[in-house]
Amino acid sequence: MATRLVVLTGSGISRDSGLATFRESGGLWENHDIEEVASIDGWYANKQKVLAFYNDRRKQAALAKPNSGHKALSALESFFDVTIITQNVDDLHERAGSEKVVHLHGLLREAKSEKNDSIVIDIGSDSIRLGDLASDGEQLRPNVVWFGEAVPAMQKVPEIVINADIFIVTGTSLAVYPAASLVHYASEHAEKYLVDPGDVEITLPDDWTHIKEGASEGLPKLADQLKKTYQTK
Repeated sequence: MATRLVVLTGSGISRDSGLATFRESGGLWENHDIEEVASIDGWYANKQKVLAFYNDRRKQAALAKPNSGHKALSALESFFDVTIITQNVDDLHERAGSEKVVHLHGLLREAKSEKNDSIVIDIGSDSIRLGDLASDGEQLRPNVVWFGEAVPAMQKVPEIVINADIFIVTGTSLAVYPAASLVHYASEHAEKYLVDPGDVEITLPDDWTHIKEGASEGLPKLADQLKKTYQTK
């Protein structure tokens, strides 16, 4: 059986492709009220404002290019059974060539009915406008998880992490829950790596290796190390 490698990625890996993060200095939240543009209450209060915010994010994401971090993870699929669990709503992992990607918080390039989560369409980089309707006649909204909404994908990802032989966390300070809770599901027998230049919001056990570099620098180095190690086993 192939060695199972699971990666949890956050906005830091996309930052290296030029996409603004939300929480850091100069990030998106400095110029926007979270409750107004990224909550279910904000949606019903001012749909036009929310649509405009995500239309801009969608256009920016479409122009961004996968960086060396995304590409390093994609290349690992030739050596390991790789699953990426991402908090990011861009599709840079897929465009880098990764095959198994679980989006915890949805995808910018998708729209869905505001009343039926099962009605989802791919809109690429197109905008969503008021009056754009899903097949059920309801307004289309971004297929992203907002504050105040459940994270459906969280039902299946703990088992993926539990079964990982290697678990890598990158591009996140582990401040966003429930995604941050996934570190607690890693087996004591798994190799565990954090690739991030900063400190994290939670205390990790001593069996974690912290590589204090950004994703685009640290992931290629870690990938080379893992390939060499497992080729000799």
